[in-house]
Amino acid sequence: MTAGVSDGCFNMKKKQVLRFGLPKGSLQEATIEKMGKAGYDIKVSSRSYIPYVDDDQLEIRLIRAQEISRYVEHGFLDCGITGYDWIQENGSKVHEVGEFQFNKATRQTARWVLAVPEESPIKSVKDLQGKRIATELVSQTKKYLRHHKVKAEVEFSWGATEMKAHELVDAIVDITETGSSLRANRLRIVDTLLSSTPRLIANHGSWKDAWKRQKIETMALLLKGALDAETKVGLKMNIARKDLEHLLQSLPALRNPTISNLSQEGWVAVETIIDEHIVRELIPALKAAGAEGIIEYPLNKVVY
Repeated sequence: MTAGVSDGCFNMKKKQVLRFGLPKGSLQEATIEKMGKAGYDIKVSSRSYIPYVDDDQLEIRLIRAQEISRYVEHGFLDCGITGYDWIQENGSKVHEVGEFQFNKATRQTARWVLAVPEESPIKSVKDLQGKRIATELVSQTKKYLRHHKVKAEVEFSWGATEMKAHELVDAIVDITETGSSLRANRLRIVDTLLSSTPRLIANHGSWKDAWKRQKIETMALLLKGALDAETKVGLKMNIARKDLEHLLQSLPALRNPTISNLSQEGWVAVETIIDEHIVRELIPALKAAGAEGIIEYPLNKVVY
């Protein structure tokens, strides 16, 4: 009997797990929030780099965004979310599953920019000849200078890069979403080196594994659906059938609505999804066109 139990243990299928890297630092809060909207409840303890997630097929690791692409490339992680900037900086050979438009503060694309003090005589990259530049993005900055045939010293910055531009170096290359922090520090943007958005990336070997690929694709689908839903709302309304054609012709925003008959003779229900930013103009127009019982509601996911 003991041998039988032992044989049964050896024959048990090994649990399949996907190792997933999330960025620790500036993108951490935004990424966990988006993953929550996608349906994954992730909780982070201040004493652990291994967050809880309500999916026993996922093992999450919190790792600096600067390092995730390397760990994915070498197979220590099956997949991860990191910025396009760090994939390029590391020269990582990974499979890009999807691009997602969010950042730590806004939905704007982050940019790595060349910046100098407002009073600096530097007006273009050509003026950097023989100068010193501080940045965390050393490899891409050197590539940028080579492209413009400019020789300058590029030093790695461990932080507080904006402060260095006024006293320690001639220029900096730093990341910004809105440019407000640069302006607050009396810095002027000279040029943009690289635009960056978060990417879901996968190890090439993991992507060839059917189970892991399906798991990664499911996460990408849900995450994209959650992000698409953030800028849209649902609208429901009732309208007399005789007014329906005029309503649809005069309000092109109501593209491909769902129309269904109501129990009240001669009336229909109209339901559609639209961009949230036009609702304030649209609802009065709907009311004027004869719509009644107008309901606006938020969306969790929109999957096309």
